[in-house]
Amino acid sequence: MLTVHHLETSRSQRILWLLEELGVPYELKVYARDPRTRLAPAALRKVHPLGKSPVITEDGETIAESGAIIEYLVETHGAHATGDLAHLQPRPGSPEHRRCRFWMHYAEGSLMNWLVMKLVFTSIPRQPMPFFAKPIARALCAKVQQQLVDPNVEAAMDFMEDHLGRHRWFAGEHLSMADFQMSFAVEAALSRAAKSKDCPKLQAYCARMQARPAYQLAIAKGGPVVMAA
Repeated sequence: MLTVHHLETSRSQRILWLLEELGVPYELKVYARDPRTRLAPAALRKVHPLGKSPVITEDGETIAESGAIIEYLVETHGAHATGDLAHLQPRPGSPEHRRCRFWMHYAEGSLMNWLVMKLVFTSIPRQPMPFFAKPIARALCAKVQQQLVDPNVEAAMDFMEDHLGRHRWFAGEHLSMADFQMSFAVEAALSRAAKSKDCPKLQAYCARMQARPAYQLAIAKGGPVVMAA
């Protein structure tokens, strides 16, 4: 039996969505975040040394990192998928394959770095600290966001908006594993970026994703996707 070690409001939600699309039976073990720090619990280190999520176990194997898990599931359980899932891994050498590979790496290699920074610098001024430090923290975090974080988030939003104006899904006209990898980042971007209201293509993409029955099943089992900034 495949087991998903799922941390609430985390990247592992996209693994649940993929498994529901593929119809693969799995056991779900849910881990709650520390209510004060919002970090993963120490119990996850018993599953994998890094103590992060997502992590899956199957047939004695332990696999971590979203991209590696998605590739493993598509290769192991999605190789003979048909219909809407027939293009999860586009044909090697095709434009769709190159786009799929790019977005698989872009999600964590570029986009999520800025979105995590956005979350961190938004939350720092809310943390307990001496009263005289709060104005300094607030001003410093606002400056970092204004000069560094927000311009990069806005550039990413424009980049995705332009791409989705020409393609229905990230690899092209068909759902691919890139969409599962990008799903968390898209929802995080739309929830944290002021520019989200100016990205109708990105919003439409998110609505298509969220309308899928498998996505809704994953939400029912795993809970909300992202923490608000």
